[in-house]
Amino acid sequence: MSSSHETRSAPHRVLLDYYPAEADRRAYVQNIFDRTASDYDRIEHMMAFGSGPWYRHRALVDAGLATGMSVLDIGTGTGLVAREAAAIVGDPSLVTGIDPSAGMIGSARVPIGVRLQRGRAESIPAFDAAVDFLSMGYALRHVSDLSVAFTEFYRVLKPGGRLCLLEITRPESAIRRAVLKLYLRGLVPLASRLIARQSATPELMRYYWDTIDGCATPARIMDALSAAGFCEIRRQVKLGVLSEYCARKPA
Repeated sequence: MSSSHETRSAPHRVLLDYYPAEADRRAYVQNIFDRTASDYDRIEHMMAFGSGPWYRHRALVDAGLATGMSVLDIGTGTGLVAREAAAIVGDPSLVTGIDPSAGMIGSARVPIGVRLQRGRAESIPAFDAAVDFLSMGYALRHVSDLSVAFTEFYRVLKPGGRLCLLEITRPESAIRRAVLKLYLRGLVPLASRLIARQSATPELMRYYWDTIDGCATPARIMDALSAAGFCEIRRQVKLGVLSEYCARKPA
């Protein structure tokens, strides 16, 4: 695949403050998550004021996850979404978490039985039509190519399988956008300096906001899901910034 295509399909523009060119995105993202993995759960808990588990659980149920379903959690990180998925399906062995960062997988805290393995959204280590449900929590901004990732999501889902992508979306309101930027790019990195164990964690938090600020619009994300073959595509928004993209693979 040509680099120009990757650039057109990337979820956000090249962020020159962090890496010099599109070709360097993947290495930067993997490195920064490897270096900050041991801090991730602590910072996430602080950012969400402890509400993350409840929200993720509810979003998965609303998207159609139910007892007995098999799940692939892409960009699983430390297993925040995978933990809730395991609780819902009732058997942790039905859940597999995939992440490119060895550091994040090494720091994951998941129920015994959940399988964790390295892999990328653009090249998922799973058979065709392997699972009933695919989830991704706040990792869409870090893939290299939306269209390739969505094609892979479609491939690994069984006919009739469901998809749930959780993301933070740049608010349309200038006031809300300014408040969220102050919080995520100002206050959270500052707090990270006080509680983080890794020196790179404040940088990760600044990068977190910058990817949100530059991310593809919801319309573009939904168009890319449609182009990959998904149907029943919808987006639910909570608090003006939490997007839940849900879709189904035709039966």
